[in-house]
Amino acid sequence: MTASKKWSAEVTKHSDALDLEEHIFESDDAKKIAASLKRSAEHSHRRKAEPFRSAMSMLNFYINRAGRNLPEERKRVLEKAKDELRVAFGREKQN
Repeated sequence: MTASKKWSAEVTKHSDALDLEEHIFESDDAKKIAASLKRSAEHSHRRKAEPFRSAMSMLNFYINRAGRNLPEERKRVLEKAKDELRVAFGREKQN
């Protein structure tokens, strides 16, 4: 594997990212994804920002990392997870 293909895995493992539940982004349930991210953000000792920002950043990081390779259905679930994450943290949904 080339360095350009591994950088995101290294970021996830060794940065001040969240300690995530394994395979959480593979779930088809947006609420489950949001709940797991919220739980991870609130309990992580590796985050530097507030829990909401850390959780949303990790979700955006995953979506952006997948880029064009992310199937439309998977992207819909992950975008819905953003809304569910906002609700879980008592933030307003964005239109």
